[in-house]
Amino acid sequence: MRNGDAGNRAGMPGYSSGSSGRNPQEPVAGASSLTAIRENSGQKTKKLMEAVVERENMFRALRQVEANKGSAGIDGVSVVTLRASLREHWPRIKEELLEGRYQPQPVRRVEIPKPGGKGMRQLGIPTVMDRLIQQALNQVMQPIFDPGFSESSYGFRPGRSAHQAVLKAREYAAAGKRWVVDMDLEKFFDRVNHDILMARLARKIGDKRVLKLIRGYLEVGLMVGGIVSPRTEGTPQGGPLSPLLSNVLLDDLDKELEKRGHTFCRYADDCAPRRRRMGSIN
Repeated sequence: MRNGDAGNRAGMPGYSSGSSGRNPQEPVAGASSLTAIRENSGQKTKKLMEAVVERENMFRALRQVEANKGSAGIDGVSVVTLRASLREHWPRIKEELLEGRYQPQPVRRVEIPKPGGKGMRQLGIPTVMDRLIQQALNQVMQPIFDPGFSESSYGFRPGRSAHQAVLKAREYAAAGKRWVVDMDLEKFFDRVNHDILMARLARKIGDKRVLKLIRGYLEVGLMVGGIVSPRTEGTPQGGPLSPLLSNVLLDDLDKELEKRGHTFCRYADDCAPRRRRMGSIN
């Protein structure tokens, strides 16, 4: 049996010579499990992992990871050689995911300068295999959580952008709301409490395999100079799942601001509440 046949039988698509030229952003037709998730987004999902490893979902994730490119993780496997790696390893990895035994690899720590010379931003670069799995997770989790997010949240959401946030802020100003409180949640990604985040996820996810896998991604160590440092808090920026997890955690902040009658625009960990007159937003 050829390697490509083995990969396809295991449910991992994308090994034919004609598959790589398709648009990574195009919608996937016939993804029955994803459709069911969208229709039941208000209920806990207990068989989410089956939807994660579904052929159409993995094919879509593969093309997205290839389109995003990016550097290799600690194992040195590049995006260019990802398909070859999948031919060899995907049947085993799929089995481990379905049985709840998959162990994410540590991330490679990279520091890049923040805009405006405001210090350095720490990134955690997962292996391309883990980026693929995170992307597949993101694609099935987004339809579950996104419909419940605040209308004032604009970061890392389908059909929303920073430009829309600016336009909404201008609307608030035109309506007479002149006072602006510019908030930046300092080191938010470095200080995420894992237990609180997992509790938020468990509100809508009933598949313990998925929750265990996400916990694994939160707790994998950071590798620097060949040494892995354990992590007990935070979610390093650099993986496809990190933006969605941040929105899940910050949704409680959005709801509290709405409860108190504040109008605001939030983009990830940046938030700008507006008021007609100055007052406390504590």
